[in-house]
Amino acid sequence: MTPRGSARRVPPGTRVLAPVMALAAVLAGCGRAKEVRANDPENAPSATVAKVVRQNVTDRLEIASEFQPFQEIDVYAKVSGYVQKLNIDWGTHVREGQLMAVLEVPELEQKLQLDAAALRKSQQDLRHAHDDLNRAQSAYDVAHITYTRLAEVQKARPELVAQQDIDVAQGKDQEADAALSGAKAGLAAAEQAVAVAQAALDMDKAYYAYSRITAPFDGVVTEMYAFTGALLPAGTSSNKGDLALCRLSQNNKLRLVIPLPERAVPSVSIGETVSMTVSSLNKTVQGKIVRVAGEIDKDTRTMHTELQVENLNYELIPGMYASVEIGLHTAQDALTIPLEAFQPSGEGRGMVLVVNEANKIEPRRVEAGIRTAFLVQILNGVKEGEFVVIGDQGQYKGGQLVKPVAMQPAKTE
Repeated sequence: MTPRGSARRVPPGTRVLAPVMALAAVLAGCGRAKEVRANDPENAPSATVAKVVRQNVTDRLEIASEFQPFQEIDVYAKVSGYVQKLNIDWGTHVREGQLMAVLEVPELEQKLQLDAAALRKSQQDLRHAHDDLNRAQSAYDVAHITYTRLAEVQKARPELVAQQDIDVAQGKDQEADAALSGAKAGLAAAEQAVAVAQAALDMDKAYYAYSRITAPFDGVVTEMYAFTGALLPAGTSSNKGDLALCRLSQNNKLRLVIPLPERAVPSVSIGETVSMTVSSLNKTVQGKIVRVAGEIDKDTRTMHTELQVENLNYELIPGMYASVEIGLHTAQDALTIPLEAFQPSGEGRGMVLVVNEANKIEPRRVEAGIRTAFLVQILNGVKEGEFVVIGDQGQYKGGQLVKPVAMQPAKTE
């Protein structure tokens, strides 16, 4: 027996095993508690879900391109001269017919004076020709009447008029007739001389009018090449080095040229209105398809397509980029899910995680149709009204119990 008051002696091995057994008991208890919480719906992980709904969905093609002026030209002078007056500068808005610059052309002014003098001389010659014609006409009338009367008297009373007098009168009649013809020819020549002088004057006036350079259309001066005092050569040659006055761009309407893919060609038509987003302005504008090439480029498999955009307030600037949306195909009353719920696994195929009526994860293979930036058309694999998981789907496993949390309805087209 152990003496009273003395300490009980515990074997050394017992002191080591006791804490180990206690820890094992605690861990076993924790394992049983965790198993109980896993089967508890209140402790199931949350899963964001969206409802499978029916709606119209459209396959849209998005192409980015840059705006171009409707037309853009370098404005040249038609006659050579020095810039005497300049009414434009960088960024000036002009209207069709507005005076942009006046050229000084002294030699042309002198030529106009010479042309005017030549015209006056020709007109004076024409008046003289008229006078000559009148005199020749009078002489012919007198000679012809004299010869006619003598001839009639000779026929009635041959003894009263000598044959010599008849011959003389006849010769004067023929001479007067020739003079009359010459006077008529002189008058015609004088009239032609007046016409030539008038044409020369009109031509030089037209050239002189070219010394006033006007805007051929409504536009904006986007670049200046010459200023007051500069010599502008006549821009009538093929020399590309000829100096222009300025560059003029018509920006009140713009072109947007897009390379339309071959698959989209049947879906567009001339006159169709399409939307385009200008990211730099954070704005959406409307444009109209006005021209198509009518032929697919063999290298790029695209077709040249032009859109026209009205820009009356000049808010859009050539060079800005715009993203064009073109609707290709539309499915009516189609089963749709959010794009985030679809995991593609091949052409037209994919996987979704359905939360069934027991709130358990059910992986399903589905067949997809039209895809947009927000939606996917599901051809088979899910039913209307079912819920699919969206977001990070790698954290869920088939048969796992989850707590579904409905999201806002998916964005429609």
